[in-house]
Amino acid sequence: MTTKDDVVAVRTARGSLREQVYLQLRGDLMSGRIGPGNRLGEERLAELYGVSRTPVREALARLQADGLVERDDNGLFPYRPRLEELADLYEVRITLEMRGILRILQGSGELHAPEVLGPELQRWYGFRGEMPDPDAGFVVLDEQFHTTLLASSGNRALVDALTNVNAKVRPVRMFDYLTPDRMRATVEEHIAVAELVLDGHLQRAHDALLAHIDESRAVVIERAQQALAMARMANAVRD
Repeated sequence: MTTKDDVVAVRTARGSLREQVYLQLRGDLMSGRIGPGNRLGEERLAELYGVSRTPVREALARLQADGLVERDDNGLFPYRPRLEELADLYEVRITLEMRGILRILQGSGELHAPEVLGPELQRWYGFRGEMPDPDAGFVVLDEQFHTTLLASSGNRALVDALTNVNAKVRPVRMFDYLTPDRMRATVEEHIAVAELVLDGHLQRAHDALLAHIDESRAVVIERAQQALAMARMANAVRD
């Protein structure tokens, strides 16, 4: 005989599976494991994750509402930023990241948490000692620095918003880390910003972080413009 507890357990398991598929698919989209040109077919994804099509369908609907998935005439695909959207997305990114420092400068929050930011700074010291090879995957490490810096300011909602913005610009930003000079500059600038924050020089940290992101914006937009004529970027940027 089915009891009330059995029904609750089944509902909980179903809810948990839906959430697991949603989080796994979102992670694969945001990490770039599913490329921007890959059609998001329910049957293929269900096979990939070892589930039925129902939780996949529900996850895709949620991700479409999140703005990480979009539909065109051929079906559902990972979101790909249009060139004219990049500047707007960077404006949002700058607003979010600057707010992390400004909220403390203006007395809206406590000091940045050293137990959060300190280990991240140590990781970037390690990159300075052993510079990674230029690689598109470096963008994930870059994003982790920025979300950790923002998290250390104490507002989780800002971090969640930044994570979504990062996912939308990632297909193009991956091409920012294909040269040693950009890698070195990023490592040194991250270290400088984190040290200023932890030492309490927040206005200088604010200015350094703004300059760092603004430089990234200029590089990304320039390379996105170049990419419009290059077949290897056809799946990452649309005109």
